[in-house]
Amino acid sequence: MNALRFFSKLAILVSFALVCTAMSDSAAKSTDAAAASSGSAAPAVHIVYTERPQGEEPEAYHIRTLSNVLGSEDAAKEALLYSYKSAASGFSAKLTPEQVEQIAKQPGVLQVVPSRTYQLHGPNKLQ
Repeated sequence: MNALRFFSKLAILVSFALVCTAMSDSAAKSTDAAAASSGSAAPAVHIVYTERPQGEEPEAYHIRTLSNVLGSEDAAKEALLYSYKSAASGFSAKLTPEQVEQIAKQPGVLQVVPSRTYQLHGPNKLQ
């Protein structure tokens, strides 16, 4: 029974990752293009997986976690793209490489991964 529970949770997390990727696609493209044109370490979209907050609204917890790294609640709200609350707990945000290193060390942060875009279906080649 534990194996079934494990694989159910794994399937939910994989689905969550795909949804996160799809939702942050447009933001990732714009930050990738800006970084490529400037040649600097511009912020890029990352998915930050966190523990589920206890006794606090998820979005407030995500903003507080970001504020610890970015220095202010306003900067955190500007960087925050989306708060995930259902299948898993986490958020997507625009972060520089240095900020990624800092946020990965924050209490309650489980993992920080760059947002990636995957094409699930290719063009129709039957024509």
